[in-house]
Amino acid sequence: MYKTIMVPVSFDNDRDAAGALEVARLLAGDDGKILIIHVIEQIPAYVVSYVPAQYMDESRNAIRTELEEMAANIPNAEGVLVEGHSGRTIVDYAEKRGVDCIVIASHRPGMQDIFLGSTAQTVVRHAPCAVHVLR
Repeated sequence: MYKTIMVPVSFDNDRDAAGALEVARLLAGDDGKILIIHVIEQIPAYVVSYVPAQYMDESRNAIRTELEEMAANIPNAEGVLVEGHSGRTIVDYAEKRGVDCIVIASHRPGMQDIFLGSTAQTVVRHAPCAVHVLR
């Protein structure tokens, strides 16, 4: 079994967070830790001035609450909210935290990402650990 498993979650409708969490739970066994991570993409500077200041704070709080609720239902789980480019940030966070497995859901790809979604593709190519991809 794995010691530390990361499950990146997206709150898009076409992602299977429940399936990824179930796989992570099985792979973690009784002693493994599960990190449920969501990456908030940074808003470009030219757009920030059009977004109400409280909107970003409210969004972060809502996402943090959702992550905490997800983690509360899984033994040894923790919700993590970070900012950055999704694929690169997931890989960097996994490396810093000593993650030994990433379980990531991938959407049904279009022609532009032939086999995997762009985030899943980045994670698979650059992760410092095992990666399980769910569709």
